[in-house]
Amino acid sequence: MIALLAGGLSQAKYEVHLGLVTQAAVEPGLVPDGVQVHALGARRVRTAAFKLLRLIWQVRPNVVLSGVAHLNFLVLLLKPLLPRSARVLVRQSVTASRSLEHDKLPPYTRFLYRRLYRRADRIICQSRAMAADLAVLAGLEQEAIAVLPNPLDLAAIGSAFRAPSRWPGAGPNLLAVGRLAPEKGFDLLLVAMAQVVAEFPSARLTILGVGPQEGPLKGLCHQLGLATVVTFAGYQRHPYAYFPGATLFVLSSRYEGMPNALLEAVAAGLPVVATPASGGIEALLAGKPHSWLAGEVSAEALAAALLLAVRTVFQPEIAD
Repeated sequence: MIALLAGGLSQAKYEVHLGLVTQAAVEPGLVPDGVQVHALGARRVRTAAFKLLRLIWQVRPNVVLSGVAHLNFLVLLLKPLLPRSARVLVRQSVTASRSLEHDKLPPYTRFLYRRLYRRADRIICQSRAMAADLAVLAGLEQEAIAVLPNPLDLAAIGSAFRAPSRWPGAGPNLLAVGRLAPEKGFDLLLVAMAQVVAEFPSARLTILGVGPQEGPLKGLCHQLGLATVVTFAGYQRHPYAYFPGATLFVLSSRYEGMPNALLEAVAAGLPVVATPASGGIEALLAGKPHSWLAGEVSAEALAAALLLAVRTVFQPEIAD
């Protein structure tokens, strides 16, 4: 998302710098040549304070944008040491209260939200529900928070449908995208998928992403007898390359902000099944044709929504 934003800013109007805190480099072609990339080489965000401070003083930007909560805390902690001309914008990427509820975060995280976020010149959330949640949690006025949806590359999403399908077999074909981590709920999806396969034996699921749960999730696949049903395709720079031939896009998260993969699927017109992982997701899908929202965040509710969706949209080809 940050790379897309950096590439979309007018180089005639802005001098754009992209700071990589822990990454060594950015993928070739991900940002235009005019974007100046700075790799800080820190092992962890919390050890990057000096390098980040030095970079900001070297560049002396008018605006500093940070987009991940723990990095936001660091930037806001450093704000009194930044050039006075630098305005600090922080983007909230998850629903804060649900992150505190589910993640193994230090007990002082709530305190950091309340003490540091008020230092920001502007806070950006992707939905009104996220903004309302953060305002209560951090004790902020609603006026301090701007609601801005994430940018999408609509041209690239549209062009993906001119490519051949990557899906073998008769389908139905289910696509899920996200980091292989507990908050994404892929364990719930696998359990639900077993019920889908019981009714639709030719169903297939492809999961795009990498993360710490890859091993346990593959183990769960074997336990559920899904080893030949589920494909872990790893990190894919353009998830929408898998849109052609997909029957459904599935979001199985326990909690979310407003994930780009879901926005891309909706923009592409794919049928969508999602858990009620955030108020923003519920508002996005409310009343939208060919979208199904599970009744709760559970494998049983997700399975019920998936089966209803597949029965509705999947039309198997009948051989002559």
